[in-house]
Parts: sequence; C-alpha cells; structure tokens
Amino acid sequence: MGPVKWPDLLARAQALADVGSRRILGIAGAPGAGKSTVARRLVDALDGAAVLVGMDGYHLAQSELQRLGRAERKGAPDTFDPAGYVALLRRLRTPNSGTVYAPEFRRAIEEPIAGAVPVQPGVPLVLTEGNYLLLDTPPWSAVRGLLDEVWFLAPDERTRRRWLIARHRRYGRTEEQAAERTTGSDEHNGRLIAPTAARADLIVDPAQFE
Repeated sequence: MGPVKWPDLLARAQALADVGSRRILGIAGAPGAGKSTVARRLVDALDGAAVLVGMDGYHLAQSELQRLGRAERKGAPDTFDPAGYVALLRRLRTPNSGTVYAPEFRRAIEEPIAGAVPVQPGVPLVLTEGNYLLLDTPPWSAVRGLLDEVWFLAPDERTRRRWLIARHRRYGRTEEQAAERTTGSDEHNGRLIAPTAARADLIVDPAQFE
C-alpha cells in the first residue's frame, strides 16, 4: 500500500462527518509529529463540520506539577488528568446535552485554559489530538474505545526532531534548550508512544504534506 495522500485523508474525515451522528477522530503520535498541524488543517478544510479538542488541555497546571515534583517531566503520562479527558470524550459522544466547553493548552504560557473551546451540539465531527490516545495502560486505556478512528502520524525521526526543535524555538527556548528538551523528556515520551501505533486504524507520514 502506497503513502496516504492528503485528499484521501480529507475524504476519510469527511465520510466520518457525513455519517449523521457525532463521531470522534483521534490523531496520535510522538511529540513533534505534526498532530496539531494536521488536525487544524482538517478542521479548516471541513469548513464548520468539525472542531478540534486537544488532549493537552488536560495538562496539570504548572503549580500542581511543581507540588508533585513532576515539573521537569512535563508531557509524561502522569503530568495530565486522563480521567478528566475521558470524561470529556464521553460527554462529546452525547451531543444532545448542549454545548460542551473543553479546555485548551496555550503553549505561549505553558498552561491549560478551562472552557476555551466550545463544541456545539450540531457539529458532527470532533477531532482530538495528543500523544497518549493509544496508550494501553489505565486510565489512558479507556480513551481508545471512545474514538471512532485513530490515525497515527509517523514522520521519519530526523524530520520529527527537526520539527520539534523548531516548535520549542518558536516558543522562546534557545537552540541549546530546544535540543536538550527534544533529546531528553520528549525523546523518552516518544519511545513510550511509538509502539502504540499498532492500535491505530491508519498510519500516516505527514512530511509528504509539507
């Protein structure tokens, strides 16, 4: 099977939106794999039929990470509130309950903001992206069953690390700090995430969309 092209991805997302009832599409992958970029591009292309809700909205606040002694490992599975994320996905599967407000992670301040993303009941497709959508250890393991499809983004490692360093630089880190983060905690999390690709419905190399 050849590489998945952008028109194929868009058609597949459109088919989910056209089912007639709420569907949730997950986009997973290691840090820097292009998840939010691909998800935002899909939402823009679907023109009102989809909304993006990020898993990163369930990052614990920096003050709580410091209290727990986990601030240096920010981005690891235990630096999130997975039970809260699972509860949100369950609410999103029953859109007749009205508008659902989801949190959003703001990289500029490195903090989650509550109630930042309104999901209207008439929106047929919710995209959610994050590192740990396919993790099979509790409580993360509850996520997969709440998603209709999951696509795993897997650029080659050199490209992924280049994108990740560029992202860290955009948000104020020096070249040295960006490289240290990329080869440190991000690399550890990436090794944890890579085997979860086996649970995805589709594996995509987003580098071809550049």
